[in-house]
Amino acid sequence: MSIEQGAAGIRLDRWLHHARLFRTRTLAAGAVDAGGIRMNGNPCRKPAQMLRGGDVVTVSAHGQVRVLRVLGLGERRGPASEAVALYEEVEM
Repeated sequence: MSIEQGAAGIRLDRWLHHARLFRTRTLAAGAVDAGGIRMNGNPCRKPAQMLRGGDVVTVSAHGQVRVLRVLGLGERRGPASEAVALYEEVEM
């Protein structure tokens, strides 16, 4: 389910929801609007920002900061076992 860098993309809020980092897409979009999400080190304020395989997403939510490398985009919000295949934790 991995994807090549530079291939097709997905909206950032949809990916955050598919990866089970936020319970709803609305909460994911709100986190992006509030400035709690960075893509490739740059602040991101648009939920519709396109995310691609290989991008690095920094998520500040739920009392922790996580740095994730995108491995897959996901077709749907599936079970947790599918969600963890969409990213890998990056050591800070």
